[in-house]
Amino acid sequence: MYVADSRAGAPRTAASAADAVRPRAGRRLTAVAPTVLALGTVSLITDVSSEMVTAVLPLYLVAGLGLSPLGFGLLDGIYNGVSALVRLAGGHLADQGGGRHKWVAGAGYALSAACKPLLLVAQTLTPIGLVLAVDRTGKGLRTAPRDALISLSSTPATRGRAFGVHRAMDTAGALLGPLAAFLVLRATVDGYDAVFTVSFCVAVVGVLVLVLFVPGGTAAPLEQGATRPTLRAAFALLRRRDLRRIAVCALLLGLATVSDSFVYLLLQRRLGVPDRWFALLPLGTAAAFLLLAVPLGRIADRIGRWRVFLAGHLALLLAYGLLLSSWHGPALPYAVLLLHGAFYAATDGVLMAAAADSVPPELRSSGLALVQTGQALARFTCSLSFGAAWTAWGDRAALTGSAVALALCGLVALVLRPTVSERPA
Repeated sequence: MYVADSRAGAPRTAASAADAVRPRAGRRLTAVAPTVLALGTVSLITDVSSEMVTAVLPLYLVAGLGLSPLGFGLLDGIYNGVSALVRLAGGHLADQGGGRHKWVAGAGYALSAACKPLLLVAQTLTPIGLVLAVDRTGKGLRTAPRDALISLSSTPATRGRAFGVHRAMDTAGALLGPLAAFLVLRATVDGYDAVFTVSFCVAVVGVLVLVLFVPGGTAAPLEQGATRPTLRAAFALLRRRDLRRIAVCALLLGLATVSDSFVYLLLQRRLGVPDRWFALLPLGTAAAFLLLAVPLGRIADRIGRWRVFLAGHLALLLAYGLLLSSWHGPALPYAVLLLHGAFYAATDGVLMAAAADSVPPELRSSGLALVQTGQALARFTCSLSFGAAWTAWGDRAALTGSAVALALCGLVALVLRPTVSERPA
């Protein structure tokens, strides 16, 4: 990790601009670029902040404010899906050059940080929904530029590992966040307010680290024959067969991916977990994600990214099956959370590595944003439909429907697999 170079100088050529983010030829191909480590540190700190809120939000809304599962499903859908509305805009802005990947991502991080104190005064459905919508707008702005920087900093042969390292660092924050929330809740009287305040302070630190340690870069002319980064060119990327198939499969599988918060609520109902221990449930998912992200990223580089991606959804299907089974053994929560974390380790960064293989560098943010947008919209729809099904027919029927849908969508994704991500890089 190193301080971003802000020195003024002569205009850089396209080749020198590419050298700013790509590993030098003399480095080992397996090395992870400093940019990846810097972004991983930012994500680690930011995830401590965001997961502090995520860990207590389901209980705060359902038990504290008395929302129904349908009402929670609406808010959870907003929390996970509104970012889709701005991901394309964030990707397009970042592709305009002038080091905008860093600054568009930074604006997103700052916007999310500013929302944390607002949760202190939002007490009803409408204002909470607005705050969560703005928070997810920040996430939508930053995700594609950040992932583009990771992919541009890596060679095709090491892209899976680079995303694995970043996601592992990101998940270390997700592991620490619920633990911090748990400790704050136990140590304070007004526990939720204290969690939101500490979360804001941590988020500010993450923004400062990005500004100081993530390299920015300067404007560079387009290489000869490169596509000019316009919105029309971004949508035209869907004419590429492999990227189109990746986007369609991500959308279909997202329609059957039950929100993390619902998984934890289902576990709590099955096991009778006391409210004070609820914030610790995400730790199991985060621990499995942390341990498996790098190994699965390396395996994806070796045997093909789509195979690992589909295997991750099989792990999620097995987790659904355990939640639906009659097994009540003490190992149940560990097995479910291990499979849940394995799902994320095999899909989150691996999907972005697979999509990056099909997108030219000058449109990298826009192309990744297309895939992320479809997936986010699908998960927004799943949160709404799952919450409605739970309210109407009960949690078991809702989860059964999601499991059947996931199995069917997995079969479609197996048939539509992109050929570029089936070949080891």
